[in-house]
Amino acid sequence: MKVVHVAVAVIVVNDSDILIARRPDDKHQGGKWEFPGGKVEAGESTAAALVRELDEEVALNVTEDQISPLMEIPFNYPDKSVLLDVCWVHTNMNDAITAHGAEGQEARWVSFTRLQDFEFPEANQPIIEAVIKALS
Repeated sequence: MKVVHVAVAVIVVNDSDILIARRPDDKHQGGKWEFPGGKVEAGESTAAALVRELDEEVALNVTEDQISPLMEIPFNYPDKSVLLDVCWVHTNMNDAITAHGAEGQEARWVSFTRLQDFEFPEANQPIIEAVIKALS
């Protein structure tokens, strides 16, 4: 099974609020919440993929120097294998306030303490645990 390389952004503002978005119903793991990001294209770095995807998905303009690695998660679903390349994205509230679901999906800022109140894909659970540990 081919592994899909996915860049994932944990965007934090005010040392506590995280941007999450709901996956479209017709996509893999549809209807669940996720951290913004998307597929890494051939020849593209994870940071470059996040710069592109965050602009496309949530209308957030960041540069590669605002991105730092958090963790990598290989995960096998019954129908798909993914490698989640997860990064912190450091931004300020002035830039972040305009972030929204630019592709029509619902997006919201939530306190890291509330992440477990939302249904995320199973592969995202280690991210939630790492974020809660880092920000607590």
